[in-house]
Amino acid sequence: MVKKISVGLLVLVGIMQLLQPTRNISEGPFENDISMVYAIPVDVQNMLTQKCYDCHSNNTHYPWYIHIQPTGWWMASHIKEAKDDLNFNEFKTYDQKKANHKLEEIAEVIEEGSMPLKSYVWLHSEAKVTPDEAKAITSWIQSLGVVTEKKD
Repeated sequence: MVKKISVGLLVLVGIMQLLQPTRNISEGPFENDISMVYAIPVDVQNMLTQKCYDCHSNNTHYPWYIHIQPTGWWMASHIKEAKDDLNFNEFKTYDQKKANHKLEEIAEVIEEGSMPLKSYVWLHSEAKVTPDEAKAITSWIQSLGVVTEKKD
């Protein structure tokens, strides 16, 4: 009986590996990217690209473990949710009110340290936002006149 259950589980795990999620991979340039709306200092653009774009853009750089299910499904779900909330490559399509709100949210989550997600930073230490990087990003957003003061 144990042998049948073990074989059944092994077959189930094998079938799961065949069901790969759709990948979030697109070739640029992206005509609706945030950089087409705002002048972004090169250092801030590099920070956003390195620390945010994997989940919040139309092009994710996937690690090797994306092929292992259910990890791949979990990651695909997180990326879809992240893009639904904020997509830097589609920023130009946002109306001004939504764009301003998204910029305020970016400053807020960067200051709070709630983004990038801790689960992402565990495996991608380069995505951790340092205090200096947080200041550079929030200063740029404040320079746009969207966020007038730091929230307490």
